[in-house]
Amino acid sequence: MAESRPEPRRWFRHGQLIQFIPLLSAGIVLIVLPVFLPSHLQIVMTKFLIFALFAISFDLIFGYAGLLSLGHAAYFGAGGYTVAVLMLRYDINSFWIGVLLGLFSAALVAALFGLIVLRVSGLYFLLLTFALGQLLYSVAWNWKWLNSPGMQGIAGLSFPDLGFLPVSWNNLNFYYFVLLFFALSYFILRKITNSPFGHALVGIREGEARMQSLGYHTWLYKYLAFVIAGTFAGLAGIFFAYHNRMIAPGHFGVTTSFLPMAMAIIGGSGTLFGPVIGAAMIVFVEYFASIVTPDRWPLILGSIFVLSIMYVRDGIGVYLSRLGKKVSYLWGKH
Repeated sequence: MAESRPEPRRWFRHGQLIQFIPLLSAGIVLIVLPVFLPSHLQIVMTKFLIFALFAISFDLIFGYAGLLSLGHAAYFGAGGYTVAVLMLRYDINSFWIGVLLGLFSAALVAALFGLIVLRVSGLYFLLLTFALGQLLYSVAWNWKWLNSPGMQGIAGLSFPDLGFLPVSWNNLNFYYFVLLFFALSYFILRKITNSPFGHALVGIREGEARMQSLGYHTWLYKYLAFVIAGTFAGLAGIFFAYHNRMIAPGHFGVTTSFLPMAMAIIGGSGTLFGPVIGAAMIVFVEYFASIVTPDRWPLILGSIFVLSIMYVRDGIGVYLSRLGKKVSYLWGKH
């Protein structure tokens, strides 16, 4: 009986506990740090969470399914425009109505676009997603019903009404509200990517013909991943509309679509936590660059992107993960 008992400090000896330290540390920082920050930095932290959610939604189709899209902003914009139109045209500021209709709109756009773009692959897939994203940009630009009077876009948005949960909104409260949904989204996407469905996506990315020979309906797997990713991108767009207090046609465009791609590549695609690191880099570097030299921010972003591809090709998150595994191994040996 004594021999069958687990040895004391087994987790420490095998280095299992140390793997949770980065996640635990990040959670503590995200929960505690904003309390001590000034209001304008709380706004930047909220923007980081929104784009981190946008980036991990993109990583589902890019990092796991191997689909490089330049139209991911279409679903981001669909979610944002839904809540904005509800406020502008129907005077509906209910978060619960807005989030349900926003998610439905983003999922519907992704479902329709998926039927079109998943007929092709490679460069043609990239160009087709770009074209469809620009199509929505053109619709938002030219259709007056989607614009406030005298401007392109919808401005004057406010924090959402939670109905039976009365909240006196401020920047800190809204930050924690977004953090809650970000954590839930990350948990759900982590479950999806670690499930047999997620493993099948990786198999399709590595060799679609081989997966087809094993009996997998690869088109259906990619289509489901495409719709799921679009839905979570729509959630990011919903929160962005509330946070930014406006939504514009450019949020459908290629510039917005480039951001999650850059975040995923810089942080490390196919990891989920990598795009979060990439989002932190881009959002906070943009903030400090806007203080020092705002006109040169595109040059700075391009330089970071090029340097990361040249010298950190697998992504910062992947290198940090490898370092963590080495530390865990060395800890386990002791």
